[in-house]
Amino acid sequence: MTVGKRARRSARGNRWGLALVGLLLVLAGAAALATGWGLFGVGPARSALVGAPIVDGLRRPWVPYVVAAVAIVVALLALRWLVVQGRTDTVGRLRMDPGDEGGTTEMPAGVARSVFEEEIGDYAGVRRARAHITESGVDPQLRVDLTLNDDADASAVWRRIRAEALDDLRTSLELERLPAVIRMSMTAPPRNPRRELV
Repeated sequence: MTVGKRARRSARGNRWGLALVGLLLVLAGAAALATGWGLFGVGPARSALVGAPIVDGLRRPWVPYVVAAVAIVVALLALRWLVVQGRTDTVGRLRMDPGDEGGTTEMPAGVARSVFEEEIGDYAGVRRARAHITESGVDPQLRVDLTLNDDADASAVWRRIRAEALDDLRTSLELERLPAVIRMSMTAPPRNPRRELV
Protein backbone atom coordinates (compact mmCIF):
# COMPACT_ATOMS: atom_id res chain seq x y z
CA MET A 1 0.00 0.00 0.00
CA THR A 2 1.39 3.38 -0.96
CA VAL A 3 1.79 6.21 1.51
CA GLY A 4 -0.89 8.21 -0.30
CA LYS A 5 -3.41 5.40 0.12
CA ARG A 6 -2.45 5.09 3.79
CA ALA A 7 -3.02 8.82 4.25
CA ARG A 8 -6.45 8.58 2.62
CA ARG A 9 -7.34 5.57 4.79
CA SER A 10 -6.19 7.46 7.90
CA ALA A 11 -8.33 10.44 6.93
CA ARG A 12 -11.34 8.16 6.44
CA GLY A 13 -10.67 6.54 9.84
CA ASN A 14 -10.45 9.98 11.44
CA ARG A 15 -13.83 10.97 10.03
CA TRP A 16 -15.50 7.76 11.21
CA GLY A 17 -13.88 7.96 14.65
CA LEU A 18 -14.85 11.58 15.18
CA ALA A 19 -18.38 10.87 13.95
CA LEU A 20 -18.80 7.97 16.41
CA VAL A 21 -17.39 9.95 19.35
CA GLY A 22 -19.63 12.88 18.47
CA LEU A 23 -22.67 10.61 18.19
CA LEU A 24 -21.96 9.04 21.59
CA LEU A 25 -21.57 12.46 23.20
CA VAL A 26 -24.81 13.72 21.62
CA LEU A 27 -26.70 10.64 22.81
CA ALA A 28 -25.29 10.95 26.34
CA GLY A 29 -26.16 14.65 26.46
CA ALA A 30 -29.68 14.01 25.13
CA ALA A 31 -30.23 11.25 27.68
CA ALA A 32 -29.05 13.48 30.55
CA LEU A 33 -31.26 16.33 29.32
CA ALA A 34 -34.29 14.06 28.98
CA THR A 35 -33.71 12.66 32.48
CA GLY A 36 -33.45 16.15 33.96
CA TRP A 37 -36.69 17.20 32.28
CA GLY A 38 -38.44 14.17 33.73
CA LEU A 39 -39.13 12.41 30.43
CA PHE A 40 -38.12 9.09 32.04
CA GLY A 41 -40.28 9.74 35.13
CA VAL A 42 -40.03 11.81 38.28
CA GLY A 43 -37.86 9.27 40.12
CA PRO A 44 -34.77 9.43 37.88
CA ALA A 45 -35.04 13.22 37.65
CA ARG A 46 -34.96 13.67 41.44
CA SER A 47 -32.45 10.93 42.26
CA ALA A 48 -28.77 11.59 42.89
CA LEU A 49 -26.45 11.40 39.93
CA VAL A 50 -24.21 8.88 41.70
CA GLY A 51 -25.97 6.53 44.08
CA ALA A 52 -24.66 4.96 47.28
CA PRO A 53 -23.82 1.57 45.67
CA ILE A 54 -21.63 3.29 43.07
CA VAL A 55 -19.88 5.37 45.74
CA ASP A 56 -19.20 2.21 47.80
CA GLY A 57 -17.87 0.47 44.69
CA LEU A 58 -15.48 3.33 43.93
CA ARG A 59 -13.96 2.99 47.44
CA ARG A 60 -12.60 -0.49 46.71
CA PRO A 61 -8.78 -0.70 46.73
CA TRP A 62 -8.40 -1.97 43.13
CA VAL A 63 -10.41 0.86 41.52
CA PRO A 64 -7.51 3.38 41.27
CA TYR A 65 -5.37 0.78 39.47
CA VAL A 66 -8.12 0.08 36.94
CA VAL A 67 -8.60 3.81 36.37
CA ALA A 68 -4.83 4.23 35.86
CA ALA A 69 -4.71 1.31 33.39
CA VAL A 70 -7.63 2.71 31.39
CA ALA A 71 -6.00 6.15 31.37
CA ILE A 72 -2.74 4.65 30.04
CA VAL A 73 -4.57 2.80 27.26
CA VAL A 74 -6.45 5.96 26.28
CA ALA A 75 -3.19 7.96 26.31
CA LEU A 76 -1.46 5.38 24.08
CA LEU A 77 -4.36 5.41 21.62
CA ALA A 78 -4.29 9.22 21.55
CA LEU A 79 -0.51 9.19 21.00
CA ARG A 80 -0.87 6.73 18.11
CA TRP A 81 -3.54 8.96 16.58
CA LEU A 82 -1.20 11.98 16.82
CA VAL A 83 1.64 10.04 15.17
CA VAL A 84 -0.66 9.03 12.31
CA GLN A 85 -1.59 12.68 11.77
CA GLY A 86 2.08 13.53 11.24
CA ARG A 87 2.43 11.19 8.27
CA THR A 88 2.73 12.76 4.85
CA ASP A 89 2.45 11.26 1.41
CA THR A 90 5.81 12.73 0.38
CA VAL A 91 8.24 10.18 -1.02
CA GLY A 92 11.75 10.04 0.45
CA ARG A 93 13.50 7.93 -2.20
CA LEU A 94 12.85 7.22 -5.87
CA ARG A 95 13.52 3.84 -7.41
CA MET A 96 14.91 3.98 -10.93
CA ASP A 97 14.10 1.46 -13.67
CA PRO A 98 16.81 -1.22 -13.48
CA GLY A 99 16.42 -2.12 -17.17
CA ASP A 100 17.99 -5.36 -18.39
CA GLU A 101 20.95 -5.22 -16.00
CA GLY A 102 18.92 -5.99 -12.87
CA GLY A 103 19.67 -4.59 -9.44
CA THR A 104 18.07 -1.57 -7.85
CA THR A 105 19.04 2.07 -8.24
CA GLU A 106 17.59 4.60 -5.82
CA MET A 107 18.03 8.33 -5.46
CA PRO A 108 16.84 10.81 -2.83
CA ALA A 109 13.61 12.45 -3.96
CA GLY A 110 14.88 15.74 -2.49
CA VAL A 111 17.61 15.94 -5.15
CA ALA A 112 15.16 15.66 -8.04
CA ARG A 113 12.77 18.04 -6.30
CA SER A 114 15.46 20.67 -5.72
CA VAL A 115 16.63 20.61 -9.35
CA PHE A 116 13.04 20.90 -10.54
CA GLU A 117 12.33 23.83 -8.18
CA GLU A 118 15.48 25.66 -9.27
CA GLU A 119 14.62 25.25 -12.94
CA ILE A 120 11.09 26.59 -12.50
CA GLY A 121 12.28 29.32 -10.15
CA ASP A 122 14.29 30.83 -13.01
CA TYR A 123 11.22 31.22 -15.22
CA ALA A 124 10.01 34.77 -15.83
CA GLY A 125 7.27 35.78 -13.41
CA VAL A 126 7.86 32.97 -10.89
CA ARG A 127 8.58 34.19 -7.38
CA ARG A 128 8.59 30.86 -5.58
CA ALA A 129 8.29 27.21 -6.56
CA ARG A 130 7.67 24.31 -4.20
CA ALA A 131 7.41 20.73 -5.42
CA HIS A 132 6.39 17.55 -3.62
CA ILE A 133 6.92 14.06 -4.99
CA THR A 134 4.15 11.83 -3.67
CA GLU A 135 2.48 8.40 -3.84
CA SER A 136 5.38 5.93 -4.31
CA GLY A 137 9.02 5.70 -5.24
CA VAL A 138 8.24 3.46 -8.22
CA ASP A 139 5.23 5.31 -9.68
CA PRO A 140 5.58 8.87 -8.35
CA GLN A 141 3.29 11.83 -8.79
CA LEU A 142 4.17 15.50 -8.55
CA ARG A 143 2.47 18.40 -6.77
CA VAL A 144 3.79 21.87 -7.61
CA ASP A 145 2.86 25.06 -5.75
CA LEU A 146 3.83 28.23 -7.60
CA THR A 147 3.72 31.82 -6.47
CA LEU A 148 3.71 34.18 -9.44
CA ASN A 149 4.10 37.93 -9.70
CA ASP A 150 0.83 39.72 -10.35
CA ASP A 151 1.97 40.64 -13.88
CA ALA A 152 3.12 37.12 -14.81
CA ASP A 153 1.59 35.24 -17.73
CA ALA A 154 0.25 32.17 -15.93
CA SER A 155 -0.63 30.26 -19.09
CA ALA A 156 2.87 30.81 -20.51
CA VAL A 157 4.45 29.59 -17.25
CA TRP A 158 2.22 26.53 -17.28
CA ARG A 159 3.06 25.71 -20.90
CA ARG A 160 6.78 26.09 -20.26
CA ILE A 161 6.64 23.85 -17.17
CA ARG A 162 4.79 21.22 -19.14
CA ALA A 163 7.05 21.39 -22.19
CA GLU A 164 10.40 21.77 -20.42
CA ALA A 165 10.64 21.16 -16.67
CA LEU A 166 8.21 18.23 -16.43
CA ASP A 167 9.71 16.59 -19.50
CA ASP A 168 13.24 17.02 -18.10
CA LEU A 169 12.23 15.54 -14.75
CA ARG A 170 10.40 12.63 -16.36
CA THR A 171 13.38 11.89 -18.58
CA SER A 172 15.90 12.08 -15.72
CA LEU A 173 13.77 9.71 -13.61
CA GLU A 174 13.36 7.37 -16.61
CA LEU A 175 9.56 7.44 -16.34
CA GLU A 176 7.10 6.99 -19.17
CA ARG A 177 4.56 9.19 -17.41
CA LEU A 178 4.65 11.60 -14.48
CA PRO A 179 1.21 12.85 -13.38
CA ALA A 180 1.42 16.38 -11.99
CA VAL A 181 -0.87 18.88 -10.31
CA ILE A 182 0.22 22.52 -10.62
CA ARG A 183 -1.34 25.11 -8.33
CA MET A 184 -0.63 28.75 -9.03
CA SER A 185 -1.26 31.80 -6.87
CA MET A 186 -0.53 35.43 -7.59
CA THR A 187 1.19 37.91 -5.33
CA ALA A 188 1.73 41.65 -5.45
CA PRO A 189 5.21 42.88 -6.37
CA PRO A 190 7.53 43.73 -3.45
CA ARG A 191 7.20 47.22 -1.99
CA ASN A 192 10.93 47.82 -2.10
CA PRO A 193 12.51 45.95 -5.06
CA ARG A 194 16.03 47.05 -4.10
CA ARG A 195 15.73 45.49 -0.68
CA GLU A 196 14.35 42.33 -2.29
CA LEU A 197 17.46 41.97 -4.45
CA VAL A 198 19.91 42.30 -1.55
